[in-house]
Amino acid sequence: MPDDVPATMRQLRSLVTADGTLELSIATVDTPTPGPDEVLVRVEAAPINPSDLGLLLAAADVRGASAAGPADDPLVTAPIPEQAMKGLAARVGESMSVGNEGAGTVVAAGASDGAQALIGRVVGFAGGASYSEYRAVPTMLCTPLPEGTPATKGASCFVNPLTALGMVETMRREGHTALVHTAAASNLGQMLNKVCLDDGIALVNVVRRDEQAAILREIGAEHIVDSSSPTFTDDLTAALVATGATLAFDAIGGGTLAGQILSAMETAANSIGGEYSRYGSTVHKQVYIYGGLDRRPTEITRDFGMAWGIGGWLLTPFLGTLGFEDLLRLRQRVVDELETTFASHYTDEVSLAGALDLTAMATYARQATGQKFLIRPTLA
Repeated sequence: MPDDVPATMRQLRSLVTADGTLELSIATVDTPTPGPDEVLVRVEAAPINPSDLGLLLAAADVRGASAAGPADDPLVTAPIPEQAMKGLAARVGESMSVGNEGAGTVVAAGASDGAQALIGRVVGFAGGASYSEYRAVPTMLCTPLPEGTPATKGASCFVNPLTALGMVETMRREGHTALVHTAAASNLGQMLNKVCLDDGIALVNVVRRDEQAAILREIGAEHIVDSSSPTFTDDLTAALVATGATLAFDAIGGGTLAGQILSAMETAANSIGGEYSRYGSTVHKQVYIYGGLDRRPTEITRDFGMAWGIGGWLLTPFLGTLGFEDLLRLRQRVVDELETTFASHYTDEVSLAGALDLTAMATYARQATGQKFLIRPTLA
């Protein structure tokens, strides 16, 4: 290991206790040694994505959080609702590292040619534990950034970009021709809009407020419907007739929205005509739930025939279905469009300790549109 790499490092940890308490802290742990086909990355930037919050916050009520200890080494505790503890049983008592992706400089490498070639490069990476000062990462999970690109611009080069591309790939694989996306003004939603505009794919964007619609109009989105509008059902159906979308990706999860989308798809399919069937339209309609902004149960009203499905969709299992060449193709597109289609913008930059500031936690836990935090482990 290089002399300037310390033997120990700081790492953000999340622990669920048996009495229903979340404990967040910064642990001092051994700096990992990279294996033969791994590199050691000095983590310089790591985003807080919605997909990180489940592990980080463990469904705790951050409104009841409290902090103890010095500002640079806090211990934050928060109560976890009793109903959430059943789903957390497997992680009780296990202090867990957090952070799905990040970027930084490769400071050491294993013996393989691929690992050695990355020494000194700034790379984006996936694989977890990115809220750390250092991370040992397999070379296959590293994306070398173009020369001169800072880590802050590559920190979000995996989760949101590959999710947007993965949604489009899923659409093509399953024989659909257009998409519906909820929480559409999010960082991910804006990326998906740009991909669809570039690729000539019709996209129906579901938002909840006028200001979210304005964000999408500014980047050229055509079909935008507001789920809070009294005319939402009619507006959604009209957009589905116009686009022919029969596949939706839903970030909301709970409540009635997934069922409303299927119902509107049924109405749209029937409006196009065809022979009557008492079993409803024979056009298959599919909603994939990939998020949980609404923690209530998913409710559906069966008024959309028999040709339909609701399922879950996650990026990592999807990537596992891709061949090596397809995966490289998607990753190369992200690199090529890193500062355009897949550019991420952050409203706040915080240190590891700053991520545990109670005001910061209350902000990023809301998952508000336009509010995105970046952890900079090298900050004091």
